[in-house]
Amino acid sequence: MASHRSKTVGIWTSGSTTLADGWARTPAGAQVVEQLGFDELWISGGFTPGLPIMFDDAIGATLAIPVASGIISIYHTDPVEIAGRVSAIQESYPGRFILGLGTSHGPVVERMGQSYAKPYTKMVEYLDALDAAGLPASGRLLAALGPRMLTLAAERSLGAHPYFVPVEHTAFAREVMGPGPRLVPEQAVVLETDPATARAIARRHMKGYLQLPNYTGNLRRFGWGDEDIDGGGSDRLVDAIVVWGSIEQINERVRAHHDAGADTVVLQVIVADPEQDTQEPAYRELAALL
Repeated sequence: MASHRSKTVGIWTSGSTTLADGWARTPAGAQVVEQLGFDELWISGGFTPGLPIMFDDAIGATLAIPVASGIISIYHTDPVEIAGRVSAIQESYPGRFILGLGTSHGPVVERMGQSYAKPYTKMVEYLDALDAAGLPASGRLLAALGPRMLTLAAERSLGAHPYFVPVEHTAFAREVMGPGPRLVPEQAVVLETDPATARAIARRHMKGYLQLPNYTGNLRRFGWGDEDIDGGGSDRLVDAIVVWGSIEQINERVRAHHDAGADTVVLQVIVADPEQDTQEPAYRELAALL
């Protein structure tokens, strides 16, 4: 059953060091997102321990748009430290910041010398620590894919922020969580109408994610097989994960997520040359969706 709240559209930007993503995380980038009328700004926390100052900067440079971390890895920062930082932001800017938390990925965590054996248990313990530090569940969302984490997100946070998912996952997540919790899926976007060019850009974006078991396991849950996942992704999978084409085609995908139960769809613009281009021109085109 879908939520009856208003359906909104936001922007999601990566924590990579490319020119494209670097611009979107600046105060100037945040101002453009707000001025164009997008409803929320989600910024990846990257792999820096703690809550990066860029979140304070983005909120301070804008007037009212909510800013969220999409996401902060619970393996990269201490819950007491995070609770203090978030409480300070919320005191200075009430209602302006949402803490998005996730369990990251086994290969990433193990490269840091930590064990990834029980990510669900780790998340429960982290949420317990946030509660003890006085940070309420109403100020956080969880990066959730599977049914256990989606249920936890519904029970102990505002809701879920799924990443790298097709529309059928949005319907699944809404069914698992029920009508109350917020559901904010990320949707990658390529503003290119030539199929070969668009899919090449999309595959470059997808390559690393298709090597992470959390994402491939989630795709297999919905029937995607080796023939779809291997080799950079089948055309069918590429088209399901990354929407490309005209504004009208992108609008159809956004509407599909909303119809499946999403409250806010956050768009991640994938540019042709991330070392040379910024997302600003695409943001201005995508503002037609609002």
